[in-house]
Amino acid sequence: MKVINISIKAVMLATLIIFSGSCSLDRFPETEFSDQDFWNTENDLKFAANRLYQQLDGVQLDSRADDNVNQTVNLTSNGARSIPSESEDWSNPYDVIFTANNILEKGGRASITDEVRNRYLAEARFFRAYAYLQLVQRYGDVPLVTTTLDIDSEELEMPRTSKAEVATKIYEDLDFAAIWLPDFGALPSADYGRVTKSSAQALKARVGLFLGTFGKYHGESGYEEHLQQAVEAALFVMNQGHALFADYGKLFVNEGDGPANKENIFVKTYGENSSNLILGHNYSRDLENGRVAVTRNLIRQYLYEDGLPAYNERNELKVNRSSFYVQEGDEESYNSIFDHRDPRLSYTLFRAGEQAYKGPWVPTTTLGSRTGYATKKGFSAEDWQINSAGTTDKILIRYGEVLLIYAEAKYELDGAISDSDLNRTINALRSRVGMNVELTNAFVVDHKLDMLEEIRRERTVELALEGFRYTDIIRWKLAEIVLTQHILGAKYNQTDWEGADVSNLNLNADEIVVVEAASTRRFDATKDYLYPVPLNEISLSGGNVIQNPNWK
Repeated sequence: MKVINISIKAVMLATLIIFSGSCSLDRFPETEFSDQDFWNTENDLKFAANRLYQQLDGVQLDSRADDNVNQTVNLTSNGARSIPSESEDWSNPYDVIFTANNILEKGGRASITDEVRNRYLAEARFFRAYAYLQLVQRYGDVPLVTTTLDIDSEELEMPRTSKAEVATKIYEDLDFAAIWLPDFGALPSADYGRVTKSSAQALKARVGLFLGTFGKYHGESGYEEHLQQAVEAALFVMNQGHALFADYGKLFVNEGDGPANKENIFVKTYGENSSNLILGHNYSRDLENGRVAVTRNLIRQYLYEDGLPAYNERNELKVNRSSFYVQEGDEESYNSIFDHRDPRLSYTLFRAGEQAYKGPWVPTTTLGSRTGYATKKGFSAEDWQINSAGTTDKILIRYGEVLLIYAEAKYELDGAISDSDLNRTINALRSRVGMNVELTNAFVVDHKLDMLEEIRRERTVELALEGFRYTDIIRWKLAEIVLTQHILGAKYNQTDWEGADVSNLNLNADEIVVVEAASTRRFDATKDYLYPVPLNEISLSGGNVIQNPNWK
C-alpha cells in the first residue's frame, strides 16, 4: 500500500496562513490564525514546506520533441510558436521560488533545534534549485531572486542574472540540502514523498549534466566543471543503497508506488486509490485518447536483440546495421516492429491484438492517436477506471536516470568509459529487462559503433516518454536536425487496420503514416534553443529584462 504523507488539509492550512496577508494589529483575535502566529514549531515548518510539494509539477503531457505527439500539433515542436504575453513556463517556477524564499526568511523564528530547522530549510532550497533549473533550461539567463518581494521592491525591475551565477546558487542550495536532508534509507515510511540527500545529489547530477553538455555543444566555457559535478553527485547516489525496480513495466504504474521501491528518488505523490482520492490525474485516459502517441522516430532508436541499431541519433539509416532490421516498406504486419527488439519497446507500445484501453488494440488514428500507435508505458487499468482519478505517482527522478547521467557525464568528461562503469550503468539497465547483449568497448569497436551515441540511445529508450527528450536534443544541439524531419507513425496494412478509412491517412511511398510532413516543420537554430521571454515580464521589469536573441 502506498503511503501519502503530504496532507492536503495541511497544505491548505499552511497556504492560508503563510501566503495570505495579515492586518498589522497589536492584538490578534483568538479565532484567527495569522502569519505572526505561525513559524513557531517543527509542524509549522513542515506545513509550510508542504506547500512546495503541492506546487510541484506532476503528470504532464510533453510533445515538444520528436518522440510522441498529442492530438494537435505542438507549436514548440514544429517551430511555429510566438512570443507569449505571459507564460506558466516562467511564472510557475517563480511561484515555487517565492514559496521557498518565504520559508527561508521566516523559518528562523521557530523555537526548534538547528538540525530540525535546517532540514526544512533544506527542503526549501532543494525546491528553489529545482525551479531555477527549469528556468535555466528554458530561458538561459533569468533574474535570480533569493528574497521575497513586495510591490515596492526594487528587485522587481532587476535584469536577468547570468546563467553561470544562477548555476552557482543552484549548486549552493543543493549542497546545503545534501547536508541537512535525511538519508533515503532513514526516511520513515510515513514521510515517503519528501526529499532526501539522494534527491539533492541526483538533482545536482542532472544540473551538472545539462549545463556541462549544453555548454560543450553550444560553445560555452567551463563546461568541464559541470560534468565533474555530475559525475561526483551521481557517484554519491550510486553508493546510497538504491536499486533498480525489478519489473520495468510495473515501475510506471501503481505497483511501483511507495517506499518499497528503492529506484524512486523524487516523486509527486497522488492518492492511495480512487476511493481515497487526495489528488488525482488523468494520464491513462490521456493515453487512450492519443494525447501521448509514440512516433516511429522514437521506435527507430530501439536496438535489436543482437545489440545493434538500424538508425543513428540523427534519425538516419545506418550503413552498418542489425541483420534483424527489415526495411520499413517491407514490414509484413503492424507487429513487425517488435520482432527481435529491445524488450523495452514491448513495455512502451501495445501490440496489435494486445489487451489495451477498452479491448484488444486495433490500429487506428480515429481515437486521437495521430501515429496509429497505442502507448502502453504508464497505462494503468486501475487508474483508467474513473476519469481524473489516476493515483499512480509521477516519477520525477529515479535511480535509472542517475545511472545514465553517470555514464554520459563520465564519457563526455574523459572521452572514454570503462567496461566496469558500463556494467554498473548501461548493462544493469539492459539486464533488468532481459536485454542480454552488453555494451562494451570491444563491442563498439568490432561493430563500428559510436560509444557516445550508444550511451545517448540508451538514455532515450530507457527514459522514453518521461519528459527528457526535448531537453536532451536541446543540450546535444540536435534539435535543428531531428525536429525538422517528417514525424512518422505506423505502417498501414488492410489486415491489421480493420475498418480504417485509408482515404483519411496521409501515407508515404512505404505506406507509413506521415503525421507531420517535414515541409510543415522548422527550427531556427539562432533563436529556438531558448524560449522567448514573456512580454509582460519585460514590461513589468521596466525593460531591464531583455528578450532572448532573435525573438521578435
